[in-house]
Amino acid sequence: MLLRLRVSLRQVVNQMARRPALLCGAIVLSCSLILAITFTCSETKQVVFPAQPPTRFFSPDSPVVDLYLGQLDEAESLRSASEVSLLYFYAPWCGQSISARGEIEQVARKLADQVQFVAVNCWWNQGKCRKQNNFYHYPVIYLYHRRFGPIEYNGPITAAYVEKFIRRVITPLQYVPSRAGLQDFLSHYEPGVLGYFEFNASPQPPGYLTFLTSALQALRRDFQGVMRFGVITSKQVAKAISLDAPGTVYMHRHFNTSLTFPSHVLNFTSENICRWALEHREWLVRWLRPHGGKSRALEQELRKGAALIIFLPFDPMAPSQPLVEEVAEIAVQYHSCNGSSWPSFMEPEVWGEPGSLSRAPCCNTLALPHWLSVSRTHNVCELCLDQALGPRPCPSLDSLYLREDFFTQPLSGKVQCSHVLSSSSPLDYYTACCWSLSKGSSTQQDRRSVLPHIEDRGSASAHSAVKGLKCRTNKTLNFYLLDSGLHWEFARRLGAPENASMMGFATVLNLQDEVHHVLNQEQGIVRNTLESFIQNYSVPYSPLQRHLVGEAAQEPVGESLITTVTTRTFHRAVMDPEKDVLLFYYTQWCGFCSALNHVIIQLARLSLSNPRLAVCRINAAKNDLPWEFMVDRYPTILFFPSDRKHQSVKYPEDAPITLPNLVRFIQRHSSPLRSSSSAFHQEKEPLLHMRSPPDSRADTRQGESESSVTRQQGPPCE
Repeated sequence: MLLRLRVSLRQVVNQMARRPALLCGAIVLSCSLILAITFTCSETKQVVFPAQPPTRFFSPDSPVVDLYLGQLDEAESLRSASEVSLLYFYAPWCGQSISARGEIEQVARKLADQVQFVAVNCWWNQGKCRKQNNFYHYPVIYLYHRRFGPIEYNGPITAAYVEKFIRRVITPLQYVPSRAGLQDFLSHYEPGVLGYFEFNASPQPPGYLTFLTSALQALRRDFQGVMRFGVITSKQVAKAISLDAPGTVYMHRHFNTSLTFPSHVLNFTSENICRWALEHREWLVRWLRPHGGKSRALEQELRKGAALIIFLPFDPMAPSQPLVEEVAEIAVQYHSCNGSSWPSFMEPEVWGEPGSLSRAPCCNTLALPHWLSVSRTHNVCELCLDQALGPRPCPSLDSLYLREDFFTQPLSGKVQCSHVLSSSSPLDYYTACCWSLSKGSSTQQDRRSVLPHIEDRGSASAHSAVKGLKCRTNKTLNFYLLDSGLHWEFARRLGAPENASMMGFATVLNLQDEVHHVLNQEQGIVRNTLESFIQNYSVPYSPLQRHLVGEAAQEPVGESLITTVTTRTFHRAVMDPEKDVLLFYYTQWCGFCSALNHVIIQLARLSLSNPRLAVCRINAAKNDLPWEFMVDRYPTILFFPSDRKHQSVKYPEDAPITLPNLVRFIQRHSSPLRSSSSAFHQEKEPLLHMRSPPDSRADTRQGESESSVTRQQGPPCE
């Protein structure tokens, strides 16, 4: 064995002696292998430099405690020692965190004595915040009220909105000390929940902390805080809404029956109270606050039905909002279907002084129509609420009518009253007195001149026309409000003028029926114009015209082969009776449209020799057209002959879009000349048989091949 090994080694040495290059290569390869193994097995140097320690994100003199090393334990310690605290989780590189930093600091300087503001760097990999939390976006704002939390704030990060939300967390319950305060609380358009607790026997009556926590639960589920919670401590104030037992929770609703929390069915817990309030709340006006990112929240609301969207300037910290209150009052009148006028029965004279309700009469006087037999001797009737039978809302003119069998005695010119009460009569709890007014009496004549005639709807005020309109039409509207200062870009996309100020804008949208109406911007958002706008939309044959949103017409720089059409220039460019028009529908997001641009350009070059043919294009994603000119897929080509504009022709969907096919399509459907057929052929020859430039034939073949490839890749954009 050893002999054979020695012989083999001797042969290898002899071969290397004969070939020294092979020997050197083997030595170099062996050394390289040894060095590679040595470096791999040994400890290598650090090739990635560690991140630099973070620096302060807020200034040293800021009232915000900046934990820029991600000290989550210290943040929890500060939070537990404070009554109300705000935790601001940020990433130093995040642009939104940087832009919101000034807003948070501005709020902190105003509320530093009431709220503990803490900022935590939750991006540094060595910090405890990064290790324990997985945030998908920055910044993240958490609020804590004592031990309750976190309450995440997802609203606009502006100083006014953040401060408003913090103040709602500081005082989640509104104290209602008197009947005047109760009237103010119930007269608001937002949903309201009241709890009755007596603090005489105990500083913390049973159920009070649970009710307080339910208000915080509502803020956690709805950061907008549209549901208000109040607390009543006076027995007399509680009796005004029929609350007798302490610990009762009451939900006020304007049109449906007000409710009390069913404590005999559900456990009296904060989760149950919050869930019960959110399920039974009554919406009149909803605030929409899209966050600006990818979301379908706005689309989901619009798919619920026709929507009246109003953009108004809104200041969350303003003591009063006149424009918002005016829109809310219109919404209340619009939803008043049962004949009750919500703010009417909430007037101070009806509530009176504390201790008892006022007994002031609630009456309506109206003129009788000429066709009613009672009007032969009685032309005016007065209908009054019988206050002795309990408080009732004042009647509306639209809900009351007179029956002739109420007046069984022979008719005369004297005052005659009816006290007939029937369970099937709409005049239950009411009395009706009718009399005749003399034409010679000036005082009576003046009195009659101001009476609203129930058959003269045209002369009635817009207020009475909108009242109860929800139940008198099939075109029910949902009311939505948006802050014009934050979401004016949405208003521009819905039809607001480009040069309009961000003061107000109103539009009606119905996605299902494809309805879009816009209130005239010159009239402004005032009560009369808004009510007329709603009334005109609600009538069976609406006089409102569909609004078409389009791009601003741009002046072409020099001569253009293809005419760009917009909403405003469509009729002038396409409906020209002197020209045949080929219209190319495209969108900026359609890849197939871009692949056909060179074919359309070549067709436009050929059409230069024919002044009676125009090649146009329209961006259908940014320009609305009348229904008869809309298409449902892109790209689409329509041809409008000069003498048959109403008989436009669509390019076949199954045919490849090539230059020869387009030429044959135009030749087949274009309008003939009025003189003779020979003139027609002479007119078409320049387009069909003109000599092409040297590379036009190659371009045509290339267009055919590219279009066929495009057709094989997939269907058009739909």
